[in-house]
Amino acid sequence: MSRVSVRAAGVLPYRVRKGQLEVAMVHRPRYDDWSWPKGKLDRGEDWATAAARETVEETGLTVRLGMPLPEAQYRLRGGQLKRVRYWAGEVIGGSGELEHEVDEVIWLSPDKAGSRLSYERDCEQLGALVTLERAGLLDTWPLLVVRHATALPRGNWKKPDPLRPLDDAGHRWSAHLVPLLTAYAPTRLLSSPSVRCYDTVKPFATVSGVELVTKKGLSEEGFEADPSKLDKHLGRLLDAGEPAALCTHGPVLEPLLAKVRSLAGKELDSGSRSLLTRLRKKSLDKGEVLALTMTGTGADARVVALERHRPPS
Repeated sequence: MSRVSVRAAGVLPYRVRKGQLEVAMVHRPRYDDWSWPKGKLDRGEDWATAAARETVEETGLTVRLGMPLPEAQYRLRGGQLKRVRYWAGEVIGGSGELEHEVDEVIWLSPDKAGSRLSYERDCEQLGALVTLERAGLLDTWPLLVVRHATALPRGNWKKPDPLRPLDDAGHRWSAHLVPLLTAYAPTRLLSSPSVRCYDTVKPFATVSGVELVTKKGLSEEGFEADPSKLDKHLGRLLDAGEPAALCTHGPVLEPLLAKVRSLAGKELDSGSRSLLTRLRKKSLDKGEVLALTMTGTGADARVVALERHRPPS
């Protein structure tokens, strides 16, 4: 397999107006082409982070990432192999101000957008978006499961364990998580009250203004005292069906991920199902985010897509 030289990420921004699906396209005067907003990953940047960042930079539109769309691979003029990963992105805000690489953004119906696209390869993502809309799978919400970042070793800490703080690497990673969580734009944020969990997601809460709520049932001690509280907290998130993130500990993740496996929808691809099976034996990495794309609420809630966002090893 050829080695990918250029990594990029993009979004198909969408909205529904008067019951009709519309997508946003960008015109680049340098190439005189119409395509989807996208751009190269910065050094050390996550795919999802880059997709949301490039969209707001090129279109002025803020999106919440939803279902993943087919990726594209193609050769650049210099022979380099470029890989572009795409997501459906619900537009949730933004100024609409354009940057210098783009001189026009237009909203079109899928049929008109397909006729306007400059590259045949971009039609695949559009077709997938339309298929998702017809199947009712654009109406999704993210549930982000976060394991706390690296903390001081237990053996080096003499005070009560819930007070054990992040180490320097953990603090750096908590800052790295801010744009990643922003790409999914959770509006509810729960955490174990343990310092190492709270401080993992606190930077995002500070930047976003989302209230950070602590729940004893998400702590190691609270879960051990009453495991039913975990089901209660998760159940409330499922009932609400609102974009949410929760930060907890390795020992709490096993029962939590068992519940996630029970919510797997028929739409979940084989790779994602295999991942959920593998997570039976090995928990998430410290600092990892498991992004679950959900549809439905309450008893009808199900996982239709998922992706791991892992710290560098």
